[in-house]
Amino acid sequence: MKASIVEESGSKVKLQIEIDLKGTMLDMEYAIQQGVNELGNLATKKALKKFDTDGTNIKIGEITLTSKGQVSQTYQTPYGEVPVERHLYQSSSGGQTFCPLEKDGRIILTSTPKFAKIVSSKYVEQGATKVERDLSENNSRVISRSYIKNLGDFVGALAQSKEEKWEYELPHLERKVSTISISVDGTCMLLCDEGWREAMTGAISLYDSEGERLHTIYSGATPEYGKAKFKERFDRELMRLKVKYGEVLYIGLADGAKDNWPYLKEHTDMQVIDFWHASEYVVKASNAIYPRKKDKAISEEWVETNLHNLKHEEGGAKKLIKEMEEKAKEVKVETRKEKLESSIRYFKNNYTRMNYSYCVNENLPIGSGVCEAACKTLIKERLCSSGMRWKEDGASAIITLRAIHMTGNRWGQFWEKIDQYGIAA
Repeated sequence: MKASIVEESGSKVKLQIEIDLKGTMLDMEYAIQQGVNELGNLATKKALKKFDTDGTNIKIGEITLTSKGQVSQTYQTPYGEVPVERHLYQSSSGGQTFCPLEKDGRIILTSTPKFAKIVSSKYVEQGATKVERDLSENNSRVISRSYIKNLGDFVGALAQSKEEKWEYELPHLERKVSTISISVDGTCMLLCDEGWREAMTGAISLYDSEGERLHTIYSGATPEYGKAKFKERFDRELMRLKVKYGEVLYIGLADGAKDNWPYLKEHTDMQVIDFWHASEYVVKASNAIYPRKKDKAISEEWVETNLHNLKHEEGGAKKLIKEMEEKAKEVKVETRKEKLESSIRYFKNNYTRMNYSYCVNENLPIGSGVCEAACKTLIKERLCSSGMRWKEDGASAIITLRAIHMTGNRWGQFWEKIDQYGIAA
């Protein structure tokens, strides 16, 4: 089986290959795939050569570069490894070499842009070992784990270096944006040098007037003291949105963690504590008031009634505090009393952020589930598998890429920008 060029005319190239269709269907499919890969390698080699020079001198700024001749380099492509003879340039004073083919062909490390996109897309979802197996079994592409990791980390570092300059367009939204919710949350991950630390995630969700979520932008950052990097990254997303949607209502949504509220208060018009997080304290209070198994039905009814009132009645939080304080007088067992009093403290500390009836009537979000889900999908699913521990740079690259990958149409735009602008030499 050997691919060959039948005809070339201008930008067009006609290829052919002979495939022996014998054996089982699976055998034939493997043969077809091998043939497609051979054709792909041959076409890609021709495509890469279109970005090379003819060897004449070139200028970059005021510096004249001279070709050192054609030097062979093997490039990684979706179809296999492709060796190419291409010109390398250098100034008369020596120093770093320059390869026009790699710059204009948008080569990333030694990978073509399509293959870099394929590998990094897989790498944001699973570890290098699984990506290696996936490529081998499904694409007949054998590539080392170290190369997969280096390529994924490089693309992630590239995404980070372009955060301030590259803006991403929102997808086309069928309905007008009425409300924007801003949620922040933290979850722990294991670092090589510092042990378990809290990584940050953020979600900005756009809603229509009926309360339907239209789009969500995700952000995250590795553990850091003071959370400055996360806040800088998240602030950029917010400022860009506020230029476009300066007149809509901004709501801060979070659980009960105290550090979240000063930041959310600075950036939003109103703040709401996650209703489902508050619900957990109602259940906790009920378990303290009705601890016996035979009172289970009464306990469940008490929870249902008070959650309904909390959600739909004006001043529901204050009424619930009063209800719990009355019940606390009847609880004599110390451990139960402590649990009930912790729920009372929680509601007293947060009742000003529990105006749920207003939010429900106005079709405003009352849950930070999108952000809590981001903790799981952005951080936990990829960075907290069994035995995983991370160095700062590798984790940061992965989180940046996963945030881009999870945010609507942003992944495609990221690669379009690489295709348009290239990467720094």
